[in-house]
Amino acid sequence: MKRIWLLAGFVSALALGFVITRGDAQPNTVKQIAPGVWFREGDLDAGHCNNVIIEMKDYLIVVDANFPSGARLALADAKKLSPKPVKFVFDTHHHGDHTYGNAVWTGMGATTIAFQGVAEEMKRYEPARWQAAMKERKDVADMHRDSVEPPQQTFTDSPHVITDGTRRVEFYHFGWAHTRGDGMLYLPQEHVLCSGDAAVNGPYNFTADGNIGNWPKVLDGALKLKVDHVLPGHGGAGGKEILTGQRAFMVELHNAVQAAVKSGKKLDDLVTKTNGKETASLQLPASVKNWVGPDFASQVKDAYNEVTSGKPAGDLPH
Repeated sequence: MKRIWLLAGFVSALALGFVITRGDAQPNTVKQIAPGVWFREGDLDAGHCNNVIIEMKDYLIVVDANFPSGARLALADAKKLSPKPVKFVFDTHHHGDHTYGNAVWTGMGATTIAFQGVAEEMKRYEPARWQAAMKERKDVADMHRDSVEPPQQTFTDSPHVITDGTRRVEFYHFGWAHTRGDGMLYLPQEHVLCSGDAAVNGPYNFTADGNIGNWPKVLDGALKLKVDHVLPGHGGAGGKEILTGQRAFMVELHNAVQAAVKSGKKLDDLVTKTNGKETASLQLPASVKNWVGPDFASQVKDAYNEVTSGKPAGDLPH
């Protein structure tokens, strides 16, 4: 049976009842990170991703379109922060909690942008995921669309640069981690990195579309940048420790599964199901416990399938 996570990404599944709570979560709050740069933490219970709002000389740039309901909340907060219009909305990747609100933003006059890989992933997975989400999410159904609206402009150069003389914005694609199209936004003057879901702050990793073996290499690329602030796709804002912690989790996950396979263990030895609930017996070091959560069994399965097939999880049937 196809995993429920495929409906519109991991956080879509959270909105369907798989709720993760953290004591330090501050959903629907806006925090200034640097002058003209704000971090808006999304509500996990509603399936919303985080947003980042960046003020340019004459307009705003928003990171991630969110689900439709999240897009409207982010747009309302952007209007409170600045009278300038939103000109660009950057989709960090194709999952529904980051792109299904595209049409909300373009309807307000913004242009959605992304790396070409995001549009290619949409062609691969849509409209099936959109139509599945319509059955579970009123905000998606109320869009009355047959599929997600793809980004209006795409680019392949990395870094792709937007500047207006007052602020420089760089967009990077370091490779396939969370999805084939993963993009990050970097502000070199402010040392701020918007990492999307390639680096999250907590147990919010969806690995079925990913490349677990390559994930650390992607984060190595990000770590070459001078970064003081990391604004992730999910979880609270932080510093470079989000990148190093996320990297360590993927390394430990892949290595532990690889060692188990070499010792002769099968998937049933690593993941068991009791009363319909899957549990992983695999143990990772306490240093990465922040990234271990309710979806750990699925992550172990994805890593096992990668190791035994020699192919990325995203290239394998779900």
